[in-house]
Amino acid sequence: MTMRGRCRGLVIPLLVGVVVTTVNLALLWTQLPSQHCVCDLNLNPTRSVYGSVRMDAGTNSLTRTNGTNAKGTLYELNSPKNWNGTETAVTPVTTSEDAPLSPLRAEEPGEPVEQRDKGYGPHQLAVVVPFRDRFEEMLEFAPHIHQFLERQKVRHQIWIINQADSHRFNRASLLNIGFLLSRNECDYMVMHDIDLLPLNDDLRYDYPAEGPFHVSSPELHPLYHYKTFVGGVLMLTREQFEKVNGLSNLFWGWGREDDELYIRMKEARMKVHYPQGITTGYNTFRHIHDREKRPRDQKRLYNQWEVSKKRDRVTGVNTVKYSVTSTVEMTIAGAPLHFVSVELECDYNSTPFCDNPS
Repeated sequence: MTMRGRCRGLVIPLLVGVVVTTVNLALLWTQLPSQHCVCDLNLNPTRSVYGSVRMDAGTNSLTRTNGTNAKGTLYELNSPKNWNGTETAVTPVTTSEDAPLSPLRAEEPGEPVEQRDKGYGPHQLAVVVPFRDRFEEMLEFAPHIHQFLERQKVRHQIWIINQADSHRFNRASLLNIGFLLSRNECDYMVMHDIDLLPLNDDLRYDYPAEGPFHVSSPELHPLYHYKTFVGGVLMLTREQFEKVNGLSNLFWGWGREDDELYIRMKEARMKVHYPQGITTGYNTFRHIHDREKRPRDQKRLYNQWEVSKKRDRVTGVNTVKYSVTSTVEMTIAGAPLHFVSVELECDYNSTPFCDNPS
């Protein structure tokens, strides 16, 4: 065989291999099942990450492709980029729709179960995060809070509740939903804003047996310092949350729902407890919200101002109406989490201000 013939014999299989590999990689990137999927985002947790999983502008959920497999409609994930502009490995792993939930914490290779569980108490915390269009923050928050709680030996699950409808943001309803989805596995919850990162390891996330525990107390929160403030990061046991019937579902847009929750706890004769001995003051948390990129929806429409000043005795965790559109299990830099997209229902008779005027 001539040299030209040998080269041709090598080049053709090589080109075929490249094409096949490219096709396989493309399928790997784009094919994740709609109702249940697992994806591992190995991101650098020590730097800000620019670029993330792409969002669908219409549904505010992970972008869907037209490709299908035996499990139905598929997701498309873009390759995120690290702080230095290099692409980061994202490994999607498909599971069946009835697959079990992800583990409580990421397992270290070869780590024995008895060693992994050593030092952890009997309780399990649900970190419930109301969410919409905050992927950069999520990529930083998830590994940060996971590592923070691991150092404290706090069993936990992270639940990101993504509002995927076109209504105005309803933080309280998303927290109610997160409680309902997590209560069978977690006996207490922390309502956690995604833009607050705890920095002081003395700030405990232990089971609040004596009453609601306001982690981001007025003395520690970087922005809000009034005496009755209970927003940001607040922990309640399952029984405490049910006793006050969760939060009101009437608050569309930004603010006031935590003030109404304070009244609920006060009427239930619950004493709110606060961290003691923390000397870092307003530097106890890092606040990562960009007000220019994501301005607060502070509009008060129709009779919203009057409604927001009243104690809601009708709605709560037992009346929240929603549908789950997708559940994604993912691991971000070693932090496992449940990303649940939901669509809320609006009662236009009681809250005509749930939508922005067109």
